Amino acid sequence: MILHLKPNITDSKAVAIAEEVNAFHFVSNGTNVLITGSGMKEVPSSIEDSVDQFWVFDNDIQLASKKYQSEKREVKIGNTVIGGKTNRTILIGGPCSVESESQIRESAELLVEMGLTTLRGGCYKPRTSPYSFQGMGYEGLMLLSQMREEFGLNIITEVRDATHVQDVIEHSDVIQVGAKAMYDQGILRACAKTQKPVLIKRGFGTTLKEFVQAAEFVLSGGNPNVILCERGLRTFETNTRFTLDLCGVAWLQEHTNLPIILDPSHAMGYAYGVPVLSKACVAMGIDGLLVEAHRDPSVAKSDASQQLTHDGFRELLTSLKPVAESVGYSMI
Repeated sequence: MILHLKPNITDSKAVAIAEEVNAFHFVSNGTNVLITGSGMKEVPSSIEDSVDQFWVFDNDIQLASKKYQSEKREVKIGNTVIGGKTNRTILIGGPCSVESESQIRESAELLVEMGLTTLRGGCYKPRTSPYSFQGMGYEGLMLLSQMREEFGLNIITEVRDATHVQDVIEHSDVIQVGAKAMYDQGILRACAKTQKPVLIKRGFGTTLKEFVQAAEFVLSGGNPNVILCERGLRTFETNTRFTLDLCGVAWLQEHTNLPIILDPSHAMGYAYGVPVLSKACVAMGIDGLLVEAHRDPSVAKSDASQQLTHDGFRELLTSLKPVAESVGYSMI
């Protein structure tokens, strides 16, 4: 249940009411908001006089539900707005990993040349094997921060664990919670304490309900700026890296109020399939597309097979524009 308290309720009284009914409490646009588990079906008589509006839910998808907020949330990334009524798909590009200053600089120059706004690059890499490239860490994060200052780009980069989440919050514009970290409540709760946008990637063995519940951790902590990212599920198929769940995307569009980004690079796992898969994604009227591109994928230190060349990335944007226009969207 979500309860909006009356305007005359002070913050201190709201905290006391929250403790009484065992609810989360935060202030949103000047309104004291309480959230209880889905087990509560009626407003307790003891607080009835303090409640202005309330919504009852049959599960723990509440703040992200269209039953609570019918309009899609608008999330501001730097000077760019994603979601809401913008009817545009933001193309986010860059390498899987930051590997050197010259490499990430060429990526930044590519995006500026193409008129794009947001650069992705991993610094803390949650690799399955301990022998794989683990990322440049803080040094890589400082390179991304430098590119932001020099080129005016927004930066999105991934948090691997709670030890560096504050560094990523400070030096990026979007905090990416990866598929392997989606269940890490330490990361989610830290992200809830900031107002920076948080992009949560779906775990590759995660149900849609579990995926949205991860977003609820951030939303219920007081950060409304959450974006969902579908990046593919692990299925019985072995000829592609994962299976992109476009059915799940349709469900999310129907039932949640969160902006949605798709990641065809991780889903396909092979560069040859990324352009056609990207077209299918854009045709669904999504809010963003996360695509990996490297100046020379053959020498990339991580996920080499799925990264487009810079020329391939240019061609991708050209091919996507008419697809976006066909569904009433624009590509930026």
